[in-house]
Amino acid sequence: MLRVVSNVFSFPNPVNEVSARLVAGGVVIMAAVALVFDLRWLTVVMAYGFLARVATGPTLSPLGQLVTRVVTPRLPVAAKPVPGPPKRFAQGMGAVITTTAAVLWVGFGLATAGKVFVGLVLVAATLESVFAFCIGCVIFAALMRANVIPESVCEQCNDITLRRSPAAS
Repeated sequence: MLRVVSNVFSFPNPVNEVSARLVAGGVVIMAAVALVFDLRWLTVVMAYGFLARVATGPTLSPLGQLVTRVVTPRLPVAAKPVPGPPKRFAQGMGAVITTTAAVLWVGFGLATAGKVFVGLVLVAATLESVFAFCIGCVIFAALMRANVIPESVCEQCNDITLRRSPAAS
Protein backbone atom coordinates (compact mmCIF):
# COMPACT_ATOMS: atom_id res chain seq x y z
CA MET A 1 0.00 0.00 0.00
CA LEU A 2 2.81 2.39 0.89
CA ARG A 3 4.48 1.69 -2.46
CA VAL A 4 1.25 2.53 -4.32
CA VAL A 5 0.91 5.82 -2.44
CA SER A 6 4.55 6.69 -3.04
CA ASN A 7 4.18 5.88 -6.75
CA VAL A 8 1.09 8.10 -7.04
CA PHE A 9 2.67 10.96 -5.12
CA SER A 10 5.84 11.21 -7.14
CA PHE A 11 7.00 13.56 -9.84
CA PRO A 12 8.67 12.32 -13.02
CA ASN A 13 12.37 12.94 -13.42
CA PRO A 14 13.21 13.55 -16.17
CA VAL A 15 10.18 15.28 -17.64
CA ASN A 16 9.34 15.21 -21.33
CA GLU A 17 9.52 18.88 -22.31
CA VAL A 18 7.17 18.22 -25.23
CA SER A 19 4.46 17.17 -22.78
CA ALA A 20 5.27 20.04 -20.42
CA ARG A 21 4.84 22.54 -23.23
CA LEU A 22 1.55 20.95 -24.30
CA VAL A 23 0.23 21.10 -20.73
CA ALA A 24 1.26 24.76 -20.64
CA GLY A 25 -0.69 25.25 -23.87
CA GLY A 26 -3.76 23.79 -22.17
CA VAL A 27 -3.27 26.22 -19.29
CA VAL A 28 -3.04 29.10 -21.81
CA ILE A 29 -6.39 28.06 -23.29
CA MET A 30 -8.07 27.74 -19.87
CA ALA A 31 -6.69 31.07 -18.63
CA ALA A 32 -7.72 32.87 -21.81
CA VAL A 33 -11.22 31.35 -21.69
CA ALA A 34 -11.57 32.31 -18.00
CA LEU A 35 -10.60 35.90 -18.76
CA VAL A 36 -12.54 36.37 -22.01
CA PHE A 37 -15.76 34.76 -20.80
CA ASP A 38 -15.47 35.88 -17.15
CA LEU A 39 -15.52 32.28 -15.88
CA ARG A 40 -14.23 32.56 -12.33
CA TRP A 41 -14.96 28.90 -11.57
CA LEU A 42 -12.30 27.96 -14.12
CA THR A 43 -9.66 29.33 -11.73
CA VAL A 44 -10.58 26.54 -9.33
CA VAL A 45 -10.08 23.97 -12.09
CA MET A 46 -6.69 25.50 -12.98
CA ALA A 47 -5.63 25.58 -9.32
CA TYR A 48 -6.59 21.93 -8.90
CA GLY A 49 -4.59 21.02 -12.01
CA PHE A 50 -1.45 22.74 -10.75
CA LEU A 51 -1.82 21.26 -7.24
CA ALA A 52 -2.33 17.79 -8.72
CA ARG A 53 0.72 18.15 -10.98
CA VAL A 54 2.91 19.36 -8.10
CA ALA A 55 1.85 16.41 -5.95
CA THR A 56 1.75 13.64 -8.58
CA GLY A 57 3.06 14.88 -11.92
CA PRO A 58 0.44 14.00 -14.53
CA THR A 59 -1.09 11.16 -12.48
CA LEU A 60 -4.03 13.04 -10.89
CA SER A 61 -4.18 15.88 -13.40
CA PRO A 62 -6.84 15.46 -16.10
CA LEU A 63 -4.88 17.79 -18.40
CA GLY A 64 -1.64 15.94 -17.60
CA GLN A 65 -3.29 12.60 -18.37
CA LEU A 66 -4.75 13.87 -21.65
CA VAL A 67 -1.40 15.21 -22.77
CA THR A 68 0.83 12.31 -21.66
CA ARG A 69 -1.48 9.45 -22.64
CA VAL A 70 -3.30 10.79 -25.71
CA VAL A 71 -1.68 13.84 -27.32
CA THR A 72 2.10 13.41 -26.94
CA PRO A 73 2.21 9.74 -28.06
CA ARG A 74 0.45 10.69 -31.30
CA LEU A 75 2.85 13.48 -32.21
CA PRO A 76 5.68 12.78 -34.65
CA VAL A 77 8.29 14.37 -32.37
CA ALA A 78 10.94 12.82 -30.20
CA ALA A 79 10.75 13.15 -26.44
CA LYS A 80 13.00 15.84 -25.00
CA PRO A 81 13.95 14.89 -21.45
CA VAL A 82 14.65 17.78 -19.07
CA PRO A 83 15.26 17.69 -15.29
CA GLY A 84 12.09 17.24 -13.24
CA PRO A 85 12.77 19.34 -10.11
CA PRO A 86 12.72 22.74 -11.89
CA LYS A 87 9.47 21.78 -13.64
CA ARG A 88 7.95 20.73 -10.32
CA PHE A 89 9.02 24.05 -8.83
CA ALA A 90 7.37 25.85 -11.75
CA GLN A 91 4.16 23.84 -11.19
CA GLY A 92 4.32 24.91 -7.54
CA MET A 93 4.53 28.54 -8.60
CA GLY A 94 1.51 27.99 -10.85
CA ALA A 95 -0.34 26.38 -7.94
CA VAL A 96 0.30 29.39 -5.70
CA ILE A 97 -0.73 31.88 -8.38
CA THR A 98 -3.89 30.05 -9.51
CA THR A 99 -4.94 29.28 -5.93
CA THR A 100 -4.53 32.97 -5.13
CA ALA A 101 -6.61 33.82 -8.19
CA ALA A 102 -9.34 31.40 -7.14
CA VAL A 103 -9.43 32.66 -3.55
CA LEU A 104 -9.58 36.29 -4.67
CA TRP A 105 -12.04 35.88 -7.55
CA VAL A 106 -14.24 33.02 -6.36
CA GLY A 107 -13.84 33.29 -2.60
CA PHE A 108 -13.92 37.06 -2.14
CA GLY A 109 -15.49 38.24 -5.39
CA LEU A 110 -12.46 40.38 -6.20
CA ALA A 111 -12.66 39.94 -9.97
CA THR A 112 -9.96 42.42 -10.96
CA ALA A 113 -7.41 41.05 -8.50
CA GLY A 114 -8.22 37.46 -9.48
CA LYS A 115 -7.94 38.29 -13.16
CA VAL A 116 -4.51 39.86 -12.62
CA PHE A 117 -3.26 36.55 -11.20
CA VAL A 118 -4.88 34.60 -14.05
CA GLY A 119 -3.11 37.02 -16.41
CA LEU A 120 0.23 36.20 -14.74
CA VAL A 121 -0.37 32.50 -15.34
CA LEU A 122 -1.42 33.22 -18.91
CA VAL A 123 1.87 35.04 -19.58
CA ALA A 124 4.03 32.38 -17.91
CA ALA A 125 2.24 29.49 -19.62
CA THR A 126 2.45 31.23 -23.00
CA LEU A 127 6.21 31.68 -22.59
CA GLU A 128 6.56 27.98 -21.73
CA SER A 129 4.28 26.62 -24.44
CA VAL A 130 5.36 28.84 -27.32
CA PHE A 131 9.02 29.65 -26.57
CA ALA A 132 10.07 26.84 -24.16
CA PHE A 133 10.96 29.56 -21.65
CA CYS A 134 10.08 28.36 -18.16
CA ILE A 135 10.01 31.25 -15.68
CA GLY A 136 9.83 28.85 -12.73
CA CYS A 137 12.87 26.97 -14.05
CA VAL A 138 14.84 30.23 -14.31
CA ILE A 139 13.93 31.12 -10.73
CA PHE A 140 14.82 27.57 -9.62
CA ALA A 141 18.27 27.93 -11.23
CA ALA A 142 18.79 31.32 -9.55
CA LEU A 143 17.85 29.80 -6.18
CA MET A 144 20.35 26.98 -6.78
CA ARG A 145 23.10 29.50 -7.62
CA ALA A 146 22.23 31.39 -4.42
CA ASN A 147 22.48 28.10 -2.46
CA VAL A 148 18.85 28.36 -1.36
CA ILE A 149 18.13 25.07 -3.15
CA PRO A 150 20.95 22.56 -2.59
CA GLU A 151 22.65 21.04 -5.64
CA SER A 152 21.62 17.58 -4.44
CA VAL A 153 17.99 18.43 -5.31
CA CYS A 154 18.87 18.55 -8.98
CA GLU A 155 22.37 17.36 -9.77
CA GLN A 156 21.46 16.86 -13.42
CA CYS A 157 20.53 20.56 -13.64
CA ASN A 158 24.24 21.31 -13.66
CA ASP A 159 25.12 18.64 -16.24
CA ILE A 160 24.72 20.31 -19.63
CA THR A 161 25.34 17.00 -21.42
CA LEU A 162 21.97 15.74 -20.21
CA ARG A 163 20.25 18.54 -22.13
CA ARG A 164 21.60 17.49 -25.52
CA SER A 165 19.31 15.46 -27.68
CA PRO A 166 20.49 11.97 -28.67
CA ALA A 167 20.71 13.14 -32.31
CA ALA A 168 23.21 15.82 -31.27
CA SER A 169 25.55 13.27 -29.68
